[in-house]
Amino acid sequence: MSEKIKQADLEKIKDISYKLVAYNSKELKPSIFSTNKTELPNYGVVRNKIVSLEEAVKKSGLKSGMTISFHHHFRSGDKTIQLVMEVIDKLKIKDITIASSSFTDAHNFLIDYIKKGVVTGLQTSGCRDELGKFVSSGEFKNTMIIRSHGGRARAIESGDLKIDLAFIAASSSDEMGNCNGVIGQSACGSLGYGMVDAQYAAKTIIITDHLVDYPNKVISISQSLVDYVVVVDQIGDPNKIVSKEIRLTSAPKEEIIADFISKVIVNTELFKEGFSIQMGTGGASLSAIKTLTEHMVEKNIKSSFCLGGITGHQVNWLETGLTTALFDTQCFDISAVNSIAKNKNHIEISASMYANAQNKSPFVNKLDYVILSALEVDLNFNVNVITGSDGVIRGAQGGHPDTAQGAKITIVALPLIRGRMSCVVENVNSIVTPGNTVDVIVTDYGIAVNPNRQDIIESLQKANVKINTLQEMMEFAYSIVGKPKPIEYDYSKPVAVVEYRDGSIIDIIYKVKEID
Repeated sequence: MSEKIKQADLEKIKDISYKLVAYNSKELKPSIFSTNKTELPNYGVVRNKIVSLEEAVKKSGLKSGMTISFHHHFRSGDKTIQLVMEVIDKLKIKDITIASSSFTDAHNFLIDYIKKGVVTGLQTSGCRDELGKFVSSGEFKNTMIIRSHGGRARAIESGDLKIDLAFIAASSSDEMGNCNGVIGQSACGSLGYGMVDAQYAAKTIIITDHLVDYPNKVISISQSLVDYVVVVDQIGDPNKIVSKEIRLTSAPKEEIIADFISKVIVNTELFKEGFSIQMGTGGASLSAIKTLTEHMVEKNIKSSFCLGGITGHQVNWLETGLTTALFDTQCFDISAVNSIAKNKNHIEISASMYANAQNKSPFVNKLDYVILSALEVDLNFNVNVITGSDGVIRGAQGGHPDTAQGAKITIVALPLIRGRMSCVVENVNSIVTPGNTVDVIVTDYGIAVNPNRQDIIESLQKANVKINTLQEMMEFAYSIVGKPKPIEYDYSKPVAVVEYRDGSIIDIIYKVKEID
């Protein structure tokens, strides 16, 4: 369970414009619909929308105090946010809230704009590197809002997150704004996050470095949602989409974890013809694909679909007939980018289709298995993927709580010891995914199953797969590295709230008193 946050704690946070409601695992919060669009625009007959970036920002009516959005499909290779912020700064527009689907190390430059008062609000699914340290230090005066990918889509659709101006980095566009991420020298693949932004933002600007003749043959975002088109030299570097978080491992510790993951999956009843799965981006979860593939070939079964962020490993399944379809909100490497451009069964979906808990049926609800990584877990199966062992913001929710709740079996994989710290602890520093939605924890020490899932316990026992308890794992780790000292927080300064996917607040992150 994870009813950690009390409503009284939330009442003290005054700088978020809508009512904050504490998470309750027994009563999910419904969203109240309040769209940001107040009227349908009528521009008359427009046959060319191309303008300069500065002209587009001026024409959009962007003013101080408004909210702009971006998507992070280029991850560390993103160049678009910086281009836009240079123009906004030049126009002396201040007090801007940036609602990006995530922040990476490519966005550390935002610290300068925060110090200048150009940026005063941050909403995202993740925050890393120097920007994460900056927020955790309390130097960012307001409270950052952290949402899952599905939670962000829900917030946009409901009006909790009202986007005044969306910027979409598209690798190809025509003069009217029909665009995609699969054509051109800067192809990044799926535009799953930008799709929602473009649909609900008051104004939308397409930024591209590859203008094609009208009509663009592949339309991910339609001209009917676009106000202006801007052509620049480069929107991003696709070679930096792959980051250190997304890689296949050869580390012995992670190979052991991958083997345990496979043991869980192949010995549960759902592992049969037509199973569905989402793999996380951690090295162990991706490495589990190797042994899963061997078992699938041996048993002559294939999966019905793979979901979420897609890598070349899932593409290999598709192209060798081991899965029938890939549903993709975000391409995680160049192989996936190339695949979505050529494989008809590699299908681009929006973040709302993927994981919005309050649309009529997100894809996550059809998952049999999801494999997720974590920074730490606790004895109640709660999971933290946001703050490190020092309490500093350095991670991302992504689709973690969305898939954990939607999938029939949720597996969280992590090393028992990272550096000199145990990753299984009594209470996690920050709750992102509540323990009641997590079924199995896998470490290099062993496998722990949530007592709520007696069916999984029985399946693994029947297959003679050893099961440990989280208590055993934690005590073993503590016997090696010791019990960690409590982090010293300044509880008078909340730096971020963590929204659960229904919009309730599942945790508050406070200023860390001392950051190395």
